[in-house]
Amino acid sequence: MANQFVTKIDDNIQMINELLKVRESFDLLYRVIDVGDHRLCFYFIDGLSKDEIMEKIMEFFYKMKPEDFPSDAYGFSKRYLPYGEVDLIKDTDALIKYVLSGVPCLFIDGYREGLAVDFRTYPARSVDEPEKDKVMRGSRDGFVETLVFNTALIRRRIRDPQLTMEMFTVGHASKTDVVVSYMGQRVDKRVLTEIKQRIEKIDIDSLTMNGESLAECLYQHKWYNPFPKFKFSERPDAASAAILEGNIVILVDNSPAAIIVPTSVFDIIEDADDYYFPPITGTYLRLSRFVIDVAAVIFTPLFLLLMQHPQWIPKGFEFIYITDPINIPILWQFLLLEFAVDGMRLASLNTPSMLSTPLSVVAGIVLGDFTVSSGWFNAEIMLYMAFVAVANYTQSSFELGYALKFMRIITLILTGYFGLIGFVVGLLITGIAIIRNKTLSGRSYIYPLIPFNGRQLLRRFFRISLPRSEGK
Repeated sequence: MANQFVTKIDDNIQMINELLKVRESFDLLYRVIDVGDHRLCFYFIDGLSKDEIMEKIMEFFYKMKPEDFPSDAYGFSKRYLPYGEVDLIKDTDALIKYVLSGVPCLFIDGYREGLAVDFRTYPARSVDEPEKDKVMRGSRDGFVETLVFNTALIRRRIRDPQLTMEMFTVGHASKTDVVVSYMGQRVDKRVLTEIKQRIEKIDIDSLTMNGESLAECLYQHKWYNPFPKFKFSERPDAASAAILEGNIVILVDNSPAAIIVPTSVFDIIEDADDYYFPPITGTYLRLSRFVIDVAAVIFTPLFLLLMQHPQWIPKGFEFIYITDPINIPILWQFLLLEFAVDGMRLASLNTPSMLSTPLSVVAGIVLGDFTVSSGWFNAEIMLYMAFVAVANYTQSSFELGYALKFMRIITLILTGYFGLIGFVVGLLITGIAIIRNKTLSGRSYIYPLIPFNGRQLLRRFFRISLPRSEGK
């Protein structure tokens, strides 16, 4: 139950100190100053406010005279607080929201309301290009963990009054800021209303994992379908392009990844490089990515099937048949290498940068000549798994990469035990998992293939020039 403030500042200070536990927390500070015949009190968090702005405001207050004070807090804010954003605080709930978000709050003797003066600052890294979403040509900036920086990066690219950014607060304890960004005249109103209602209904203690936690709250899909329901991007140019196309971008404070909805599998496979190169080059890159993703799923199961039935090997490709001794069944070699590749990926993430090169050399030796010469793996198996491992990095979505990996492992196991029937069933499972998946809007995951839209489908595969894409 929120408590209202009173006109006596001493009573307000006592109530706020007990509420915020100021004496127990070293970084929660308050400063009481006397200006004329009035007492003023600032509450702020050490490290989240700009000291020089605080000094300038205090210096200005010391020059005030008793007759300069208006009759209410609203008049005071209009005459003597010209800096930035200033909001009235009428109860303790609003106070907690502002102070714990880093906004300094001012209380003045004789006023029932407090004033939230937003001159906070957050510790933030520079807006460098994200490691995962790099491009060969194009913008080199990226989202960071500070929400206001991310909205500014989008505003810099879209200078249109139709660009709307609505703020929500999620989590009883974390009170995480969430921004829904969209173009008012281009967005699907039904989808927008649905997303805003889902965010408002979220009833959890905190968004522990930031964007991923919010995504799980927005769409509680079936766990056994690994294909992603959202597109995550750390690139402000990609997020801005999605907004201009009528999509919705959700930004979460403390997360450098924007959530783009609604998203189909074609949207997830797209990359910024497709648009930073001429149409013919962009088309080639996009088609290459599609082909490599499909090959990454069927390549190793198909090789396993051909090894089970050598008579099916096409003429001229007989060299792919393994003639060296096979000490471990091919299926188990592939499965062991699947886990080994993930082990190397996890090791690389947790290896200090100064040791990354030695680790790469050791891993190359151990998983290269030594494993082949020791008889654990055959050279052909190592070659095909190397292609599959590299193929996972042709697109930027980790979620899609692992979804394809899971489908590949399922198809491998079925092929190993049931041969051709298992191979076909594995491909059917993959196709059904993609087709049966749904976007947040309820639209087909493989639109414009289902429902069929020939013109849009061609645009998914072939990059066209900007004037033609806008119908000029």
